[in-house]
Amino acid sequence: MAETARHVIDTRAEYLDAVAMIAAGTGPIAIDAERASGFRYSQRAYLIQVFRRDAGVFLFDPPAIGRFDELQDAIADVEWILHAASQDIACLREVGLDPHVIFDTELCARLLGFARVGLGAVIEQQLGIHLAKEHSAADWSTRPLPDSWLEYAALDVELLVDLRDSLQELLVSSGKEEIARQEFAAVLQKEAKPVAAEPWRRLSGIHSVRSARNLAVARELWLARDAYAQEIDTAPGRLVPDASLLAVVKAMPTTRKALSELREFTGRASRSELSRWWEAVERGLASAELPAVRVNGDTLPPPRVWSERNPEADLRLKAARAALNELSDELQIPLENLLTPEYLRRVAWHPPATMDAESIGEALTELGARPWQIDATAQKISAAFVEAHQTLLESSEAPS
Repeated sequence: MAETARHVIDTRAEYLDAVAMIAAGTGPIAIDAERASGFRYSQRAYLIQVFRRDAGVFLFDPPAIGRFDELQDAIADVEWILHAASQDIACLREVGLDPHVIFDTELCARLLGFARVGLGAVIEQQLGIHLAKEHSAADWSTRPLPDSWLEYAALDVELLVDLRDSLQELLVSSGKEEIARQEFAAVLQKEAKPVAAEPWRRLSGIHSVRSARNLAVARELWLARDAYAQEIDTAPGRLVPDASLLAVVKAMPTTRKALSELREFTGRASRSELSRWWEAVERGLASAELPAVRVNGDTLPPPRVWSERNPEADLRLKAARAALNELSDELQIPLENLLTPEYLRRVAWHPPATMDAESIGEALTELGARPWQIDATAQKISAAFVEAHQTLLESSEAPS
């Protein structure tokens, strides 16, 4: 007998009926969201999947439903299970869904030292079920959604509760329950990144542009593309790729014809919106407000130049990395989860006056490290920093 096609809930009446059934279910909530990244400008959810034992799977159409306040009220205090929660939290919050407690199966797999942490790989390892992932990069703003996509989306949540229970057993047996609890809480507490003052500087390859006038053209092209992409809700790169904008910036055409004849200027909107791009080039060429070629910020130089720019910081970083790599292997926790690499770089570049474990711990706390990370790494980092300092002293005292 053929399988029954999955049904998408896209009316308020059906939605409220589903909320009642979910509220009557038992245990934690498995939840997932599908966006249209790479296709649409917005990062909104175009499908939200929910599963709860004794209730079943529900597929919701967020653009049709709008706010999910009733569902939030029904499940706010229940544990929510997500895979790679940091990817979905923002679009869930956008429609009124905001968990109080989560269990992140992807993050959990990392903390347990799994070699592969994608949902399909973790489910296959823990539950012995092969989960096809062929629609993960699909355009979920498509309507109607194909049945095969809906089946894929349903399976993403239908197995999450069993997966959570399996991973929880491993957390207990490995003594990592508290580590996971702190990491899950950190995902919820992490603040959204502030909007960059000059977002156009994210243009791929912009670091190679050394002229203020060329940068002004880059700025105007990026802003024009972004405004148009937002207007028609299309991913900017689908209109004109970054590489094409950069080609214009480097060629600096002085006429509309020269722009149209630039072979490297490609993309589906490169010619249909040629007037838009040429006007942006003209604004850049005429602008009296030239951007700075170098931006002063709190960004650290790349570690590859530390040996020349700050030799002692370079020694500190290398010594601490070596110590934390050993600890990572010992705990079977990836280095980037053991301690955020940026935190280690910052404390190596600007160490506290006294490099004891307590001072290192305080510096890491200010940066945002979790208590378990500080307990595990502060003493190791302190010892590595002291060793690096001693090495530098001995090398400076050695006869030439």
